[in-house]
Amino acid sequence: MRSGHLSIIQNLWATEPCAKAFWSQQELPPYRRLLADTIAWADPKAGERWLDLGCGRGVLAQSIWEKSEGRVAQVIGVDCAAVNADHFQRLRGRLGPVSLDRLRFVRHNFNEGLNLFADGTFHHAVSGLSISYADSLDTASGAWTTAAYDRLLAEVARVLAPGGRFVFSVNVPEPSWAKVGFRSLTGIFRCRRPLRYLVDSWRMLRYGRWLKQEARRGRFHFLPWQTVTAKLQAAGFAEIEHRLSYAGQAYVFRARKPVPTEAADAW
Repeated sequence: MRSGHLSIIQNLWATEPCAKAFWSQQELPPYRRLLADTIAWADPKAGERWLDLGCGRGVLAQSIWEKSEGRVAQVIGVDCAAVNADHFQRLRGRLGPVSLDRLRFVRHNFNEGLNLFADGTFHHAVSGLSISYADSLDTASGAWTTAAYDRLLAEVARVLAPGGRFVFSVNVPEPSWAKVGFRSLTGIFRCRRPLRYLVDSWRMLRYGRWLKQEARRGRFHFLPWQTVTAKLQAAGFAEIEHRLSYAGQAYVFRARKPVPTEAADAW
């Protein structure tokens, strides 16, 4: 139990240094490929309400907004790190001005589910390399389980309207951060501050070691695509697709919440 308790104390995702370490990943060429693949499958349209789960500084939220030319009805970003709220405030100024209701940050730990949103609140949802970190500890055995991960998938299905898409990325089993780093070297020639780029890349690699260590212990979940597909099906999703991205170190999934038969017949 002591080791499990220690891991809870050392949950770094909600801390400011860990959050900031990943702010610059959008400059990495592999991440830019991942972002492009995710947004292409998301394909946001005017009037839609979107959930960005584990939003970080709001890169996906911004991309949804820009891809729709500012015509989506709403994007709500959810993340456990309070420091990301400042970025959303600046983002509203850069994109608009945009009202708080249309582009909003909510601090929330998705381990607790999504009970702050009613059924069918959103048309669609996205998530970038985040849901793998839904962790749950069985206090009786002291073992980590996938209960929070499974519950989160079910919660996403609940807050989506029938027909809604969930487009998200997760790391492959035993991801190689070295491959991501190698593919990122070309980015140093395009960035405005190369020294800062190298420092931030090193920080991400350092936190990456912690993530892999915790995944091996069963706390975080870098799962085969077949397992993720089965979990999506168990949560009620259908039309499930996946593809490799992020220098081969992440899957992008697209799944749909089915429309009830009676509703489909009415159409």
